[in-house]
Amino acid sequence: METTVHLLRHGEVHNPEGILYGRRPGYNLSELGLQMAERVADRIGGQDITHVISSPLERAQQTAGPLAKALGVDISLDERVLESENLFVGKSFKDGLGPLKDPKVWPKLINPLKPSWGEPYLEIVARMMDAIHDARDLARGHEAVIVSHQLPIWTTRLHIEGRSFLHDPRRRQCALCSLTSLHFVDDEFVALSYSEPAGDMLPAKDKYAPFSAGDAEES
Repeated sequence: METTVHLLRHGEVHNPEGILYGRRPGYNLSELGLQMAERVADRIGGQDITHVISSPLERAQQTAGPLAKALGVDISLDERVLESENLFVGKSFKDGLGPLKDPKVWPKLINPLKPSWGEPYLEIVARMMDAIHDARDLARGHEAVIVSHQLPIWTTRLHIEGRSFLHDPRRRQCALCSLTSLHFVDDEFVALSYSEPAGDMLPAKDKYAPFSAGDAEES
């Protein structure tokens, strides 16, 4: 029996100050982000999706909303697919490196494999895989969508593909409103596919940014 679990990253966030917002409340989709969510609903709203699961954060729920409406299903919230923890949450990266230029924080960057500045990758993977397996079981023989965030989705992909967690955040293939789709036969993972239903709506410079800074002024 074939089942697909789609990991959908949220849309563009209104964040003109370029703050690393992490799990902070109050960060909502920008106007473009709302349009991106509608685009996703238009593109996959006719598929055999029986469950829509979302991170509790506003931007994720707002991304899930149009799709759930198109499908006629409720949104289930799951804290296991939340954004990852990070020591630099609340800091502005509007000028690029932001607080990383301060030598006082460099000791926090000593171990990129863990990483030393945030939630351990292994813990992110463990909670994400638990949520994915539960979604697979709920949607058995159909499809499910989990709306999550860039680092949890990308870390999960690295784990599934047997790749190192050591990576350049600017090279994550996980654009806003992208779909990282996990394909299962019964309980066995068999393939991964990737698509960008709203990829043409994003400026090239923002496509793979580590976090969304929608509505920021051009530097």
